[in-house]
Amino acid sequence: MDTYIGALDLGTTSCRFILFNRQGQIIASAQKEHQQIYPRPGWVEHDPMEIWNNTCEVIQTVIRDQQVNPGQIKALGVTNQRETSVVWNRQTGRPYANAIVWQCTRTDTLCRELVRDAGDDFFRDRTGLPVATYFSGPKIRWILDHVPEARQKSLTGEVLFGTIETWIIWWLTGGPDKGSHITDVTNASRTLLM
Repeated sequence: MDTYIGALDLGTTSCRFILFNRQGQIIASAQKEHQQIYPRPGWVEHDPMEIWNNTCEVIQTVIRDQQVNPGQIKALGVTNQRETSVVWNRQTGRPYANAIVWQCTRTDTLCRELVRDAGDDFFRDRTGLPVATYFSGPKIRWILDHVPEARQKSLTGEVLFGTIETWIIWWLTGGPDKGSHITDVTNASRTLLM
């Protein structure tokens, strides 16, 4: 029985799944775009459930079209849009808000306040990053400050946060039924929390 490696690319505009054989040759791929949501000038969002559904669709398309048994896929690599942030309920898997995309500038005021209160180098000395709207930390804070249910549930441990790869891996490994809430050091280093 042939074995394969899958690659999941969770990009800013689409999800793509690529299947490789043991020689590293592409066997098949599928891609699906997701909606770009602009609620205000400078604000950019994605629907996390649309990304999850599209991820399932592209994986299922390749498996079905190539008649591959999922057990033949021995490893899955995941790449993603990094700083885009999702906050969701650990029991239901329901996002508290749309994902805030890395391009979004809604946290500009918060970032300026952080620099004013802590100084230019406080976060850079601890995380290696400057305070900027680009990174995940201010996005998480914005959701907790503007979505009362997320703030309330965070106090009881019912809230999970992640960038897009964490969100999708959590679902792929079981979601509310004990999914793995994980990331890697390269993604964690872009949150302004590490």
